[in-house]
Amino acid sequence: MPSDERTGLDTGSLLLVRAARLTGVLEALLSTAGTPGEVAAETDLSVADADRLVGALADLGLFEEVDGAYEPTNRALGMLAKRDVRSIGAIPHELDRLEELVGLPETLETGVPPERPAEWEVNALGAHHASDEATVRARVTAAVRAAPDADSVVDVCGGSGVHAREFAARGLDATLVESPSAVDALGRVHGDRVRLHAGTPAALEESFGLAFLGGVLSGMDPAEARATLAVTADLLSPGGALVAVDALGDGSAASVAAEARGLATGHGGAHDPDEVRDWLAEAGLADVRIESVPGTEDTAVIGVVDD
Repeated sequence: MPSDERTGLDTGSLLLVRAARLTGVLEALLSTAGTPGEVAAETDLSVADADRLVGALADLGLFEEVDGAYEPTNRALGMLAKRDVRSIGAIPHELDRLEELVGLPETLETGVPPERPAEWEVNALGAHHASDEATVRARVTAAVRAAPDADSVVDVCGGSGVHAREFAARGLDATLVESPSAVDALGRVHGDRVRLHAGTPAALEESFGLAFLGGVLSGMDPAEARATLAVTADLLSPGGALVAVDALGDGSAASVAAEARGLATGHGGAHDPDEVRDWLAEAGLADVRIESVPGTEDTAVIGVVDD
């Protein structure tokens, strides 16, 4: 599943929210406590510390004071309600990612990444659905320019389907490929605008004018990424294009972040651009090229099927 979503919270703010979660403050505020005094009574915090922490959480837009008590905002409800990925937001997944990074030293020493929580996938879907709209549009624009005559697109390992939805809005027949559990979690989020395929791209029987992978390769080890590109290339009709948009190993901040995620999870990372270019060529694609995606930190690797 793509893993390049953003919250807008800096690291210090995320660490503060993490502290609120680990100390029980978040659970208290999301259930029965409404004041710093009540929070202190349900946790090990002093009233003074609870007052400062609750105030900081309110400053982050997670809670608001109403008639002398703090109530959760829509931004905070994603840490409580998981039924609809549209209401989860980015913060729960970023907290999951933060836990993986906090455990990085132990992961490096033992070679065993921390066990993911049960809600990791649905949190990731929620964060992906909250992706920056301008970034989504920029990625889709780059893909459409690579295959201007395409009337159909397959979004491989497309997460919540925000890119597939944007393709559909531009008139393409869009198919989203994701795991059965992800498709089940999405439910009717996209209505009839996007076709959902639960399973692997290899099980698809039709061909497409465009194949898109957004932030997918950096979540895979080289062997898996190479195999995924080969299977995806087989889905293209003559003249079709494959576009993989991702953070590649170019020394940018995005590539460093991808490397950190790969080390923390035990798989994936920022692949070498020349290596990715070779994988597309090995998959039988021609005119393989690498382009930056304007307005983003992403790079697009593009290959086409000869007519």
